Amino acid sequence: MGLGLHGGGVGVAKFFYKQGADVLVTDLKTEQQLEESVKKLKGLKIKYSLGGHKEADFLWADLIIKNPDVPNSSPYLEIARKNNIEVETDINLFFKLSGAFIIGVTGTKGKSTTASLIYHLLKSKYKKTFLAGNIGVSPLDLLPKIKPGDKVVLELSSFELEDLTQSPNIAVITNIMPDHLNRYGTMAEYLESKKAIFKYQKSGDALILNNDDLIVREFAKESVAKVIFYSAEKRPSEINLENFKLFGRHNLSNLLAAIEVAKLLKVQNEIIEKSLKNFKGIPSRQEFIKEINGVKYFNDTTATIPEAVISAIESLSEEFPDGNIFLICGGVYKGVEYKKMSEKIQEKNIGLIMLPGSASDKIKESLPKYKKINEVSSMQEAVKKASELAKNGDLVILSPAASSFNMFKNEFDRGNQFVEAVKKLSKNRI
Repeated sequence: MGLGLHGGGVGVAKFFYKQGADVLVTDLKTEQQLEESVKKLKGLKIKYSLGGHKEADFLWADLIIKNPDVPNSSPYLEIARKNNIEVETDINLFFKLSGAFIIGVTGTKGKSTTASLIYHLLKSKYKKTFLAGNIGVSPLDLLPKIKPGDKVVLELSSFELEDLTQSPNIAVITNIMPDHLNRYGTMAEYLESKKAIFKYQKSGDALILNNDDLIVREFAKESVAKVIFYSAEKRPSEINLENFKLFGRHNLSNLLAAIEVAKLLKVQNEIIEKSLKNFKGIPSRQEFIKEINGVKYFNDTTATIPEAVISAIESLSEEFPDGNIFLICGGVYKGVEYKKMSEKIQEKNIGLIMLPGSASDKIKESLPKYKKINEVSSMQEAVKKASELAKNGDLVILSPAASSFNMFKNEFDRGNQFVEAVKKLSKNRI
């Protein structure tokens, strides 16, 4: 239920098909909207029910695997449960079936970078290390390759944590900020979903917490596992971090979390230092794309909450203090507060290029007398407008503070369109 466009649903469908199951894929999106995902399943005898759900499909199945984006309150899932049909997620099944040593990473921001760093550091010592989860890889797709005891790093969103009945051997929480309140309604409900990462841990497990985050710090009181704190205020003196290429305090924090996992799993300091030389970060997160006529373009499409945008503004203005910032933002509202982000925009005198959407309206409401707002109707227009306004030494950042679904397939499609528009801009300037 929910093929999606991130790759997870494709992995689930492939896995069950290979097990010999009759597989039916149902999604609210049409075949045309899901074209990329359907193409990846070409040649497999899989049935499709697209463009809406049918009650009969939920009564036909023996097992329903729901996409994390599907809320548990879905009436179709209610139909299944009333008829004693099991509802599962790929993540929870993986915990039950794999026998792997699992390192789980969650947090409002930084979980992708932290999970990728952990994978990178562990891979240098343990060859049989895998990375999956919210990064677009279903762990079920990896299951045939994994032997008991192999190390698997899972990036886990709050949606993926909701249905867990087991917790990872090592759990990492990077930070907690208001997010997805359009789904959870209250901050308390959002917090409860995050707690599943350590809720089922045992005394021999480990919980790694960001001591700089007041909410995260408090989780230690509810844990039965061994708790390890890390802090950007306190760098490990025994490890040289000079080779770390990512800038910003938030990335230092992500690195320190990863180092705590590596140390726990006996990765030597010299291996950690050597591994940092070739870690270049991950796409779509304050990713430098190109410099054109002295203007630097950055893709930060995964910044879907205001705090992530503030982080991008702070880290990039610290790195390039002489440049003006032009921010491409806006999209679908997620129930978050824009006050602090608006204050930061005014403080730094940032030029805004606003994409259409309900979040864009909220951002404009929070900046009633701000003069540097430019409204556009497409990503191509946004990049063109930014290039006209920016001068030598300036920065253009796609950092939306909103969801993407009114204009794009997903946040990565939004980022790809930004990158393509920048490349097109580059060709036109030659």
